[in-house]
Amino acid sequence: MADGKTRIEHDSLGSVEVAAHALYGAHTARARKNFDVSGITLQQRPALLIALARVKVAAALANVELAALKPRLGEAIAAAGREVARGEWHEQFPLDVVQGGGGTSTNMNVNEVLANRGNELLGGGRGVYDPLHPNDHVNRSQSTNDVYPTALQIATIELTAQATQSFGHLAAVLERKAEEVGSMERIGRTCLRDAIPVPAGPVHRSQAAAIVRTARDLAAAVEPLHVIPLGATVVGTGFGAPPGFAERAVAHFAEETALPLLPDPLPYGALAHHDQYVAVASALVRAMLVAAKFAADLRYLASSPVGEIELPAVQAGSSAMPGKVNPVMPELVIQVSYETRAAARAVELAAASGELELNVMEPVIAKHLLGMLEAAGRTARLFADRCVAGMRWNEERIQANLEGSLAASMERAAERGYDNT
Repeated sequence: MADGKTRIEHDSLGSVEVAAHALYGAHTARARKNFDVSGITLQQRPALLIALARVKVAAALANVELAALKPRLGEAIAAAGREVARGEWHEQFPLDVVQGGGGTSTNMNVNEVLANRGNELLGGGRGVYDPLHPNDHVNRSQSTNDVYPTALQIATIELTAQATQSFGHLAAVLERKAEEVGSMERIGRTCLRDAIPVPAGPVHRSQAAAIVRTARDLAAAVEPLHVIPLGATVVGTGFGAPPGFAERAVAHFAEETALPLLPDPLPYGALAHHDQYVAVASALVRAMLVAAKFAADLRYLASSPVGEIELPAVQAGSSAMPGKVNPVMPELVIQVSYETRAAARAVELAAASGELELNVMEPVIAKHLLGMLEAAGRTARLFADRCVAGMRWNEERIQANLEGSLAASMERAAERGYDNT
């Protein structure tokens, strides 16, 4: 029985107690108990949540145009969806991203919130579902089968763009650092032993070029995701949607997202095959590997025995030794590179688990791929701004270390022979 703090809703399994203030409903309330596992909620994957809301807006507009939905209802759904896309009501999406059912509970969470909010905009209350119903109206001409992968593709595209920009920023900071050091030389090393002098500026430029190269490949990896399966409905058949729905819905979705999107002419594959996410994850691993290699180099060059680089002091380094400062930013980059590789493995396993017409392991991809795209982008920018931009070469130590150069012995070897030298 409801106690004023809760309301009673009903679904096909029976009665469900729902918080009175909640915009979500019975399906979400059940799913909160069933899938409380990872601690990562849909609210914590805002790119996916916003993409899901925009899917609903696009579908509502297409349904109105095709007379599958009354204009008054379609406008209310679109208004509620745009509120969520602007960042409102995100606390109403408490479900764990990882869940059974291929994202059905996530889709229903969105349907319920938009139905309740739409009814409020129409003068009604929460939990009544009149005139708007989560399934009959918000989910009209759709299925989780096409809604979830469409939203996941868009979230991946948008977060990849952000990560790519951050890697580009890191490369630009490195280019500026190359200008600062000019023609200065430092000792080059092979197998961690002194070799011959190398110019610091061109080395920085080569590091920047490697970051740009992998960032470019990361951006290219998401190009296939611009072809989306919205309108495929159940198992790619389009069953339940009026003729022309896919084309109209995708056109509206392209407007809502400001992305060049196209309907998938063969959506069966988009629902069953997720190798494209493996490609994005692999490209992200490469970008982080390059960044981590550079970070490890800085950590070595700043170490006490070498001391050729001075890194910005951004964090006290010891709880016991006053004055100690550690290379925390390079270490952050290296650790995030480890996590990226682990996440890519999870994405690969999930992508390999499609069965017949569907891959229900998409929530694992959403958790790990979207999370690591966000983390990698933030890490690259922090590394650029809080470490690389402020690092300084210690010219006195560089000159001392240059005394170990083997350049003279190489020159003598050219004149007298390797063995004689």
